[in-house]
Amino acid sequence: MKSTLFFLCFTLSFSSFVSAQNFYDKAVVQQIEIFFGFTNWDAQLDAANLTDVYIVADSVRINGVVFDSVGVKYKGNSSYSPNNNKNPLHLKLDYIKGSQDYQTFTDIKLQNGYQDPSMIREVLSYAILEQYMDCPEANFANVYINGTLRGVYSNAETIDDNFNAAHYYDNSGSFFKCNPVGGAGPGNNSSPDLRYISADTTAYYSGYELKSINGWTDLMGMITTLNNDFANIETKLDIDRAIWMLAFNSVLVNLDSYSGAFRQNYYLYRDLNDRFITTVWDLNMSFAGFPGGTGSGAYTATTLDPLSNSTSTIHPLIVKIMANPMFKRMYMAHVRTIVQEIFASGAYLTTANTLRSTIDSYVQADPFKFYTYTQYQNSLTTAVAGGGPAGSSTPGIQALMTSRVAFFNTNANYILVAPAISSYAASNPTPTLNQNFFITASCSNESLVFLGYRTCHPLKFNRVQMFDDGAHGDGSAGDHVYGVQVTADGVIFEYYIYAENSVAGLFSPQRAEHEFHTLVMNIPFPQVGEVVVNELMANNVQTAVDNYGENDDWIELYNTTSHAVDLTGLYLSDDIALYTKWAFPVNSVILPNSYLIVWADNDPSQISLHTNFKLSSNGESLFFSNGVNLYDQVSFSLQSADISYARCPDAGIFAFAAPTFNATNNCFAGISEKSSMELSIFPVPFQESFTLKVTHEDTYELMVTDMQGRKILSTVLNALDVQINSEQWKAGIYLLSIKNSKGETQTMNILKY
Repeated sequence: MKSTLFFLCFTLSFSSFVSAQNFYDKAVVQQIEIFFGFTNWDAQLDAANLTDVYIVADSVRINGVVFDSVGVKYKGNSSYSPNNNKNPLHLKLDYIKGSQDYQTFTDIKLQNGYQDPSMIREVLSYAILEQYMDCPEANFANVYINGTLRGVYSNAETIDDNFNAAHYYDNSGSFFKCNPVGGAGPGNNSSPDLRYISADTTAYYSGYELKSINGWTDLMGMITTLNNDFANIETKLDIDRAIWMLAFNSVLVNLDSYSGAFRQNYYLYRDLNDRFITTVWDLNMSFAGFPGGTGSGAYTATTLDPLSNSTSTIHPLIVKIMANPMFKRMYMAHVRTIVQEIFASGAYLTTANTLRSTIDSYVQADPFKFYTYTQYQNSLTTAVAGGGPAGSSTPGIQALMTSRVAFFNTNANYILVAPAISSYAASNPTPTLNQNFFITASCSNESLVFLGYRTCHPLKFNRVQMFDDGAHGDGSAGDHVYGVQVTADGVIFEYYIYAENSVAGLFSPQRAEHEFHTLVMNIPFPQVGEVVVNELMANNVQTAVDNYGENDDWIELYNTTSHAVDLTGLYLSDDIALYTKWAFPVNSVILPNSYLIVWADNDPSQISLHTNFKLSSNGESLFFSNGVNLYDQVSFSLQSADISYARCPDAGIFAFAAPTFNATNNCFAGISEKSSMELSIFPVPFQESFTLKVTHEDTYELMVTDMQGRKILSTVLNALDVQINSEQWKAGIYLLSIKNSKGETQTMNILKY
């Protein structure tokens, strides 16, 4: 775990997530055309829906790109009906052909606009949510089947292994879709409500869908802690992310969620900190479009209390959070942030009107929309009959949220006066690695102040108390300036301030922990020779797996020094004419005497260190440079499967060896790749002479060249042990090549002092 976290820390923390290119661009309506080789496709999809199987389409064309043998099925619960002319769709591009994807996406999920006269509820809701927590991207698609327009759909990113890898830096953790396996509804008593049922994990099978290989024990551990040991919940659950989810659900009256009657429509992923993290999904019935209510009796959408369900017997997550004074204050702080930033400011209307302008002509042309074009036009301000709370109507979004803002401004828990944080600072804004320094904050109307911080982006935030006692870099005691000493023991320092009094809390920045203040450590640029190419593998069959589950070529770099070094501005290349072929991400840092793995897979769209070239298993050269001057150069010959080319020992000379991925090279220097012709040299390195040893009697042709290709020695050997005189050779690296009578050749680099 530790090495993995470090690897991710420096490669991801300073770069944005891989963009969705244009497939989820909110300004672009995608065109998706589905072609079946039969006319009864609708009947076949209806029949398949009963067994949740895919029908194979002859082809699917996405923005002009054609894919064949695509899996297609209807999806949805209340939004699906065999009587619909426009049902929700799930396309699986890799259903038959596992290599098929569109801009890295394999699963495409399309929502039909059921119970949403505005047609923008889902896309608008995700556009708001993404400002506060990780969530899918979403936009619109115009869909045709067998050449006939079916209408405009919302197009939301699938939450899957790729999503987890992009947002949570890993996809190997326990992973659950939190929806009743048999579908939600009044007749289904199974719910992913996080209630403790029993110690038997099978009791949870109907309420949660396992999406990873294993995970039930982990889920059971979190549920047990939530219900029976809540004081330790932060060891099992990312509580801040859960609080953001609940705050979002409350403000937007998103009740087809954990906060509603069915307690569903979220995912749980166990991240690198061994804590479950919540991801919201299925927002097509947000803004009070869900008729099922809160699960705790009658309610009015405009006046839904932010503390709704705080005493519910079927919502333990809400009950436990609201019963904890600090978590409750944090929750209300997040509620205030969403209300003030998005709705009181009117910012959501700008986004809503932009989305409406994007799809207006498509909605007008939609032959199977569920509402009239006039209803769509008026849907921001006018309620539309059908659906909605208690089966009454679906409210106009603007009308609803104008009333919500007015309600919040009179709500007793909302209007409580929070502290103010007027300033914050670091005593050293560019601390050196492992240096101690102070973080300070000036506050008012506070009683307690805390610092949340981490020194690697995937890590969880540590929350420590700050002090106003004059002994923590905070000035004078009692001056409302708070301080705490911390250590720069990572390559970055991310932090936020949280202040509270007896009734309310406040974050700085207000979107914490999703946003935070950042300090970049003072880490020196390497000198030539301080970082070397230490090991590589150009034929990785089963040695190592990257964060996408792929056995890609890999390159290991090694920091030989006792201080961290920053690789920003350096390059790797397999082209002698283009040293700048692939650049290290900004603030790629290697800790003292540590390793860095770069995946040479010609797939730079994948996050972290993935190059735009592959290594050739037939042999080639690798260049490590600043774009002009070489830091290191490696030339290697034919590679066998799962045999690496490694320095023996670390930073020593190269030889074919058993791999030591991201670890100390413990290979025996000079061992050849081929067991049929094993050879070794000693001593390593050598000075005046060295001994060459081969294991099989034969006649051998020996050649030694320098790194410029000039011949230094050429001879024929018949003995098993031969001493080579190197007294006249200059110090440096040489390429030794030996060929037996069968024509088998082995090469290795050798080093003379």
